[in-house]
Amino acid sequence: MLDIAEELHRWVEQGRDFAVATVVAVGGSAPRQPGAALAVDADGMAIGSVSGGCVEGAVYDLCQQALTDGETVLERFGYSDEDAFAVGLTCGGVIDILVTPVRAGDPARPVITAALSTATSGGAAALARIVSGPTHLRGRALVVRPDGSYDGGFGAHPELDRTVAAEATAQLDAGRTGTVEIGEQGSRCGAPLTVLVESSVPPPRMIVFGAIDFASALVRIGKFLGYRVTVCDARPVFATRARFPEADEIVVEWPHKYLDRTDVDARTVLCVLTHDAKFDVPLLQLALRLPVAYVGAMGSRRTHLDRNERLREVGVTELELARLRSPIGLDLGARTPEETALSIASEIVANRRGGSGISLTGAHTPIHHDATSLPARRIGSVA
Repeated sequence: MLDIAEELHRWVEQGRDFAVATVVAVGGSAPRQPGAALAVDADGMAIGSVSGGCVEGAVYDLCQQALTDGETVLERFGYSDEDAFAVGLTCGGVIDILVTPVRAGDPARPVITAALSTATSGGAAALARIVSGPTHLRGRALVVRPDGSYDGGFGAHPELDRTVAAEATAQLDAGRTGTVEIGEQGSRCGAPLTVLVESSVPPPRMIVFGAIDFASALVRIGKFLGYRVTVCDARPVFATRARFPEADEIVVEWPHKYLDRTDVDARTVLCVLTHDAKFDVPLLQLALRLPVAYVGAMGSRRTHLDRNERLREVGVTELELARLRSPIGLDLGARTPEETALSIASEIVANRRGGSGISLTGAHTPIHHDATSLPARRIGSVA
């Protein structure tokens, strides 16, 4: 539900009761990933989506029912050969949906409110809820902060709360949303519980080095993809707000010096568009040794070969060079700055999601690469 945190937080502040349906796990070619949510308030207003349209009507009804009876339920939707027109996913996928009422007086409401507030303000938090297990554990929640501290709980064995908090902290550190299996008393033995952990983390960073026309287009598409975008260039006449109005940050500094002092993580992407050895070499020497998601550099194939030799001369290893995406981007035949930005963004998405970058037409590869797999089975309650 944290993907619609801003809207839900407004509902909480307005004192509205609502029920939220959250994708727990998916299999096959399901359109939305774990954590996607649809919420319905007591007046019947709906926000969000769990399937892109396939099962929204049925999920809407489940939310209204949960508001009425106060019960948390888990429902599975999938394609049925016996009844091709039944409510399900026409794409052939399978999704599990957790429907949770959030009403005044419910024990989970203050916990969910805390998670929504953190997500709305751009902070990091993980929200954990029981998906399957004893009935008395459902409808409760636990919110975890990056330092491992937590609020809420499941009102059962205290070790369960500590174990869930530890698992949620690990998920939050990786920025992941998904399910974990835990024993009912917090150990790895005993009756298993399935716990959904939703992580809300600040947007990943895209740092664009080189304040050129191609960078302007890349900033726009980076923002569209949800990155917090920084433009860095040592030349103040080019690195200006007027040229990059959509950038979150503009830095006038030598690129390698800025990269050395700024914070990056495993989700950060670095796009080197400077196309000048005096900038590129010291920058890439540092960048290829950082634990970031992607390092790409613009230039012709001749420039790429020359740059690699210069990097070897300053001690960059072959293993480090293998991380460099150069020439940057996928082969789209791009010419304009916008087309080139699309080429670069496509490579970043493929790298992030495990895609091959080849045309889906005629390919025998999955459309979605990072879904939590589920065995297909008929529509029906698994509550």
